[in-house]
Amino acid sequence: QVQLVESGGGLVQPGGSLKLSCVASPTIFNLNAMGWYRQAPGEQRELVATISIGTRTNYADSVKGRFTISRDNAKNTVYLQMNSLKPEDTAVYYCWGWTVTPERHYWGQGIQVTVSS
Repeated sequence: QVQLVESGGGLVQPGGSLKLSCVASPTIFNLNAMGWYRQAPGEQRELVATISIGTRTNYADSVKGRFTISRDNAKNTVYLQMNSLKPEDTAVYYCWGWTVTPERHYWGQGIQVTVSS
């Protein structure tokens, strides 16, 4: 079993930056891939970025060039650096983890990010 715990959300002005963190326990090496999804009010949950155990990354078109996903295996942590934030980035952000065998998806509890002046 894997637990994911997010931190780092909050309120930021348009054009600002935030860095989200997600700690996986007991170890990040139980997961074949990790990433971030987000869900705005009244919207479906959507992919933001993912990173594989081999550090291959994937981004939604809406965040390319502004967001960067990375991982620190020694700290069992995945990060999402968000720059040039826009009001439309406002959402609850969820950490996601995935195992191949057995195929299973894991989710964090979610953390609020609000971009507003």
